[in-house]
Amino acid sequence: MTSSRSRHPRPKQSHGRSLVGATYEVDVGPVAHGGHCVARHEGRVIFVRHALPGERVTVSVTEGDEGSRFLRADAVEVLTAAPDRVTPPCPVAGPGLCGGCDFQHVALPAQRELKASVVREQLQRLAGLDRPVVVEPVPGDVDGLRWRTRVQLAVTRDGRRGLRKHRSHQVVPVDDCLITRTDARVEVEGEPPGTGSVVEQVGAHSFEVAEHGFWQVHPGAPRVLVETVLAMLSARPGERCLDLYAGVGLFTVHLAEAVGPTGSVQAVEGDRLACAHAESNLAAYPAASVRRGPVDRVLASSSPEPVDLVVLDPPREGAKRAVVEQVVARSPRAVAYVACDPAALARDVALFAGGGYHLDALRAFDLFPMTHHIECVALFETGETSVRGM
Repeated sequence: MTSSRSRHPRPKQSHGRSLVGATYEVDVGPVAHGGHCVARHEGRVIFVRHALPGERVTVSVTEGDEGSRFLRADAVEVLTAAPDRVTPPCPVAGPGLCGGCDFQHVALPAQRELKASVVREQLQRLAGLDRPVVVEPVPGDVDGLRWRTRVQLAVTRDGRRGLRKHRSHQVVPVDDCLITRTDARVEVEGEPPGTGSVVEQVGAHSFEVAEHGFWQVHPGAPRVLVETVLAMLSARPGERCLDLYAGVGLFTVHLAEAVGPTGSVQAVEGDRLACAHAESNLAAYPAASVRRGPVDRVLASSSPEPVDLVVLDPPREGAKRAVVEQVVARSPRAVAYVACDPAALARDVALFAGGGYHLDALRAFDLFPMTHHIECVALFETGETSVRGM
């Protein structure tokens, strides 16, 4: 992602002589979750960025010491290139440069294959499932570029705007971020954020959103996610629904429309401003309501009355056990789960399985081309397992 607020590594206790800057020749193994591939040198794992599976490269260590269990490194020279290697379109995408993109050196179809491999591996490792995964393109980008509608920039010491290096506070000047649209809304570190609202359009529906509140940054994302969730759930008039981590009500509005005036939709969201916007966006749907608070606490303090449908769109860390158990306690006939982290999704797949809900369908979307990030929509149901939507 191109956010200037990405997580930075905490200082680690030294376990011996630093190996930062050391170089090794390695054979690159499979892709791993996080935008790197796995290699080994003298039995120790090295997580390598800017490489591809099957390549032989020279790596330069960026993190780690003699006592580290694993090292992090950049591929600084390609000795044997993979067929899917391409020249990065951006001049600041590469070792030691901007950390916003992970896969600019990879042909776009192969990027999606790498992401699919990560989702499959996480499902196998954390949920014990062996499922095929296809990562689908989404309309709204140009060959993986010019899709980001919002961007957060940092500032160099001499006042230039830019983005940070990978796992670093250091800012790389960037005159033109190629994954960002020219009309993107920009937030600059150190400048007060906007306090107004903007209106986002999804089909026939308009959504009021805080100027720098959460909204999907790929222009094709809201529509494809809504269409996928609605198709998976097949909501019927009169059904009772929960929309958890509802934001400004993107799914709530469409669920309310689907279940009609005889149904009901309860949105739950922790952010105060997002709740206010959700109430405004839901004004035309009296059967829909908004409750503010942390999802786990709201569910735990509510009577576990049965519902028919649940939508989960949690933050990157996923829903986790407390929320999954509260959802299962309400015995929905179907749960649609929108996930931006495959590891968190796979962990929650296992939790749902423990509650009698199997993964019935899964779709994956390339909402963040050139980066390692991916969005999945999973359907959980009880009864016999199928492979719909795979």
